[in-house]
Amino acid sequence: MTKAGFVSLIGRPNAGKSTLMNSLLGEKIAMVSQKANATRKRSNAIVMHGDTQIIFVDTPGLHEKEKVLNQYMLDEALKAMGDCDLIVYLAPVTDDLKHYERFLELNKKNIPHIIALSKIDQVSQEKLLKKIGQYNKYSDYFKALIPIAIPRKVGHKDLLDTIAKYLPESPYLYDPEDLTSEYLRDIYAGFIREAIFENISDEVPYESDVLIDSIEEDDGIDRIYATIIIEKESQKGIIIGKKGEAIKRIGKSARQKIERLSGKKAYLNLQVTVKKGWTKDKNFLQEIGYDPNK
Repeated sequence: MTKAGFVSLIGRPNAGKSTLMNSLLGEKIAMVSQKANATRKRSNAIVMHGDTQIIFVDTPGLHEKEKVLNQYMLDEALKAMGDCDLIVYLAPVTDDLKHYERFLELNKKNIPHIIALSKIDQVSQEKLLKKIGQYNKYSDYFKALIPIAIPRKVGHKDLLDTIAKYLPESPYLYDPEDLTSEYLRDIYAGFIREAIFENISDEVPYESDVLIDSIEEDDGIDRIYATIIIEKESQKGIIIGKKGEAIKRIGKSARQKIERLSGKKAYLNLQVTVKKGWTKDKNFLQEIGYDPNK
């Protein structure tokens, strides 16, 4: 009998959830940034582990902010928590336990969870054991605590083995050859957003988004046409840069990410448009895919 189920990756902003999902999949499909709150929507990765199909659901970080967009992001995380079979709570070893305590408060349905204690390669054995002892005070709440180091894949097998143990018997929910059920346009939009975060500083990346207008697929090349949305006229000059240097860097970086995933050449056409106050405009957010009812 095979097993299959949905596993939500939950944690504070910038805990490394997208990095962990990409690492477990062995393929980059989710955008990654050192800046907090880069992930805005749920996305998934389909990982086969023996006879178990694990559908990881990446989520925005648990946070509290007033903008309509941020409220949508928190709702995305809460929905993922309530709709899954199991939660992996990702906790960097240097984190204060207040983040975990907040998670326990938000886990209204008491969905079973595992703690993945990450960045263990960045602290001494003494500090690691001390932190494990702190979490053990809550051992009645979690099923297991697995120390991991994402870049070195330390603990990955233990984590997958433990997840498989708690998933239900089920036929596979997706073709075992699939990496994700996400649309290519959403993955590509994420890559472009990641390139903006990498190349543009301050608040501009948080007030920008990307719409994929069209994708034309040929045997040798994919042509992607996209629009970068920003909130203020002054930000347009920052995104484009002097003599177009900034948008060239963004385009080059995004194109390389797209080509690594697709395995073929990509042509990327980027346009920039201003939509004042879009992060607070509920109707516009729904138009571009941030619909709380979906």
